[in-house]
Amino acid sequence: MENRYLTVTALTRYIKHKIETDRNLKEVYLRGEISNFKLHSRGHMYLTLKDDQARIQAVMFSSYNRFIKFRPENGMNVLIKGEISVYEPHGQYQLYIHDMQPDGIGALYLAYEQLKEKLEKEGLFNQERKKVIPKYPEHIGVITSPTGAAVRDIFSTLNRRYPIAKKTLLPVLVQGEYAPQSIVQAINRANELQLFDCLIVGRGGGSIEELWSFNEESVARAIANSSIPIISAVGHETDFTISDFVADLRAPTPTGAAELAVPSVQDVADRISIMKARIQRATTMKLTSLREKLTSLEESYAFRYPVQMLRQKELDLDRLLDQLQRTIKSYQRQQMDNVTNITKRLMQHHPSRKIETVTIQATNVRERLQRAMKLQLQNKHSIFSHRLDKLSLLNPLDIIKRGYTVTYDENKNVVKSVRDVQIGENVDVTLLDGTLMCEVRAIKEEEK
Repeated sequence: MENRYLTVTALTRYIKHKIETDRNLKEVYLRGEISNFKLHSRGHMYLTLKDDQARIQAVMFSSYNRFIKFRPENGMNVLIKGEISVYEPHGQYQLYIHDMQPDGIGALYLAYEQLKEKLEKEGLFNQERKKVIPKYPEHIGVITSPTGAAVRDIFSTLNRRYPIAKKTLLPVLVQGEYAPQSIVQAINRANELQLFDCLIVGRGGGSIEELWSFNEESVARAIANSSIPIISAVGHETDFTISDFVADLRAPTPTGAAELAVPSVQDVADRISIMKARIQRATTMKLTSLREKLTSLEESYAFRYPVQMLRQKELDLDRLLDQLQRTIKSYQRQQMDNVTNITKRLMQHHPSRKIETVTIQATNVRERLQRAMKLQLQNKHSIFSHRLDKLSLLNPLDIIKRGYTVTYDENKNVVKSVRDVQIGENVDVTLLDGTLMCEVRAIKEEEK
């Protein structure tokens, strides 16, 4: 009988064996909605896949999820390929995901939109952080494939438009698994060398998969962190990559990038010719003006008769000195008169006179106040004496002097009636010269 009972572990392993040997469960394809999504610190993804009527626990190990291009989120509908097995410690079956694709939208497009939104929120697309492309670069670095048509278009355009600039190719992979790392290393190397005035980063046209290296986050951040201005030139005019948004300047094509990187040598020569002609005209006009001024000075009275001119100026100087002295003396007299008048007015309002007047007024006020106080005091004293006499008539002590007494009970209350005391109770009788301690031996009540 004992052999009929299994352990929980044995039963769980049996069920796991049954599930894992079922060929229909080795490769299952599911469509559902993600919930309870969690990305573990070790890179594993844990989630629940559900529909309207059921749900299943699922896990996608880091060895599988590192290949997906988008970031799973709660509420996202996905297409999943995986297998069913049993997690023995909890005794529950769950889905082990091998591949995941968004349902209804391409994985690459979704990854593109997610990364674009993330970097835009960080401010990497802001115009304020973009660097200015130099107008006349001396050395240009070109980061692209050495075998594509893009490199030929870029170098031929640079040589035609601005042959005096130095050009250096930094060859990289532009598509494939190792392309992003190759591009990032080239950008970092160019910044370490500090030889270039600007960089052109790009490639020729292609599908979204072929251009995907320029949508990788590592490439975008390398472009954003570059201290050298970068022109992005990826694909055709209608192709937009994350690198285009992060770069300091976006060119529609590799050829367009070369045209934006350097000026046309013919345009520069034309501008130099125009500036040269303007300088010559300005110089000619300046020389003509100076010659006319020199001629005018040579023909002036001062140059023709310098001695007479000097004597005339000396006479003018003497005249002006005399006029200045007279003006100074007149001004001094006027100021002295003003000082005298002000002194007289000040003496009229000298504070000593004011103090004397105020002192007399204070003495008079003090005398009037003292008289009023004495009169008031006498009046109040008379009123007080009158009221004191009235109060004396009501004083119980004065009544006692006439032979009356005041009786108190044991509680020190005044006895006003025979009903206020009891026989045998002690009372105090107050006289003029002392108090009698008495005992009530009898009470005789009389009618009024």
